[in-house]
Amino acid sequence: MSNSPHTPKLVACHAFDGVMSLDVIGPLQVFGSANDELSALGRPQGYEGIVVAGASGPVQTSCGVRIYADMAWRDLDLETVDTLLVPGGVGVLTECKEPQILDWVRKAEGIVPRLGSICSGALILAEAGVLDGKMATTHWSRCEQMARDYPAIQMMGDRLHSYDPAGLDGDPHVFTSAGVTAGIDLALAIVEADFGRALALSVARRLVMFLKRPGGQAQFSAYLIPETGATARLANLLEWLPGNIAKDLSLETLAERAGMTPRTFSRVFARDLGMSPARYVERVRVESARALLQDEALAIGQVAELCGFRHPETLRRAFQRHLSVSPQEYADRFARKSLVSAN
Repeated sequence: MSNSPHTPKLVACHAFDGVMSLDVIGPLQVFGSANDELSALGRPQGYEGIVVAGASGPVQTSCGVRIYADMAWRDLDLETVDTLLVPGGVGVLTECKEPQILDWVRKAEGIVPRLGSICSGALILAEAGVLDGKMATTHWSRCEQMARDYPAIQMMGDRLHSYDPAGLDGDPHVFTSAGVTAGIDLALAIVEADFGRALALSVARRLVMFLKRPGGQAQFSAYLIPETGATARLANLLEWLPGNIAKDLSLETLAERAGMTPRTFSRVFARDLGMSPARYVERVRVESARALLQDEALAIGQVAELCGFRHPETLRRAFQRHLSVSPQEYADRFARKSLVSAN
């Protein structure tokens, strides 16, 4: 691969039948928009994006739309590739069973400077063994499966991506991203590493995106959406909860919002969700606190207040119950910025 500063970095994205269209188009659009911003500055193109698949030609995505593969993955000269991205989608499990694909991923790991996955594409990297001993994430709905099936991987389910050019809080060579649109977050991080924060911020503005969006994917996890088995009245309440965690969420308050007496509400809640209202509220608050501790430069006392715990000690006890670690231990391990430890 040429080291000339005027040679665009080749970004190849592997596509397959049933691929998630956004996993492919989202990151490639970021690199394309980076080219637009560079051109506006009178600078050479930074990236060349291509799609590879089993053969050149149309590939049907999971939404039915077809995207065009420029070439077969077998014909791609890996020596010319700067970044190889492996997306996810409903077809990912079939890809995991293809020995030739897995061999190709292993070969690529030893050649390309950057090998990454989008969403459930992490399962392909995991099956190929290139994530062993590394930090990784994937779509929140696949995190438990990935942790169970690939115990050698250090799962970081709340992270939007595990790319870190400095190699301090992730990996600059082999990395993963969380669900779907997190691939755009990953691509923005790559642009920032290649061309600086100012250009990455311009790209984010062009795409109407956060350069670094607040929170991790825990804010979209199953804990923070209405349970499918809940009654209509409870579903509305559960949808309201995540955005109101700092408020008074006492039994009486929740029951009134659900239009029930506290006694009836407790009984219906336990029947439909298998836990008490207080337990569920605490779980939602812990999930939100995890996201804040990971991505925000906030004191633990501030996180406790924002998430409705009122006091750091209350937050600490809740973390011990649900995660078996203290908030400070969690922050020390996962926070991207320095975090003030006191109240």
